[in-house]
Amino acid sequence: MALPGPHVILFDVNGTLSDPAPLAGRFRAVGAPAHLAEAWLSALLRDGIAATAAGGYADFLALAHDEARTVLSGLPRPPADLDGAVDHVLAGFAALEPHADVPEGVLALHSAGFRLATLSNGPAAVAERLLGRAGLADRFEAMLSVESTRQWKPAPRAYLDAVEHLGVAPGEALMVAVHPWDVDGARRAGLHAAWLHRDGAEFPRVLTRPSLVADDLRTLADRLTEGLTRAG
Repeated sequence: MALPGPHVILFDVNGTLSDPAPLAGRFRAVGAPAHLAEAWLSALLRDGIAATAAGGYADFLALAHDEARTVLSGLPRPPADLDGAVDHVLAGFAALEPHADVPEGVLALHSAGFRLATLSNGPAAVAERLLGRAGLADRFEAMLSVESTRQWKPAPRAYLDAVEHLGVAPGEALMVAVHPWDVDGARRAGLHAAWLHRDGAEFPRVLTRPSLVADDLRTLADRLTEGLTRAG
């Protein structure tokens, strides 16, 4: 697949570039079951997206704080220092590392001439720290967040403002995400979209299909660079 015009790739951050697995350890450290990490993240996305759908806006970290407090306070034995436990869980965002395939995939795409940017429902600072620690920040020309649009993905405005910021038409950009709802939102906004199905699950049939599917970013980079070679 070769994209027409400027080759711009937008990356979701949380779960797509970053590996959220260590967050389970944060919950264990405060005396909570590890599986609550996944429930917490799901509730965070659900309520942030719901706020946008209702015409409102929720700050990512403020909502993450409230969701963590709700989850932890609902335990049979809540942490004695609930505020401290919530802070410990939230600090996990800043400590996350990229998935193992991310550095090689990013470097391959950058070397092939693709323009790279992030587009996250979370703060741009999270992406900056994540990619900075990995030595990849200088491969990205922009770290974009819905903080500016105040509309969480998958609202169309989130994607359209991002491509406008980058100076390209929607059809000249590719959104890369691990979340099917993010793929669906990007496609509905007129972008191409690649789905990284890291967990091997099937893509929901009721959502708009991705333009490309790959197991990881290295594989996706191979497919995209092969497409450029064929197009040339």
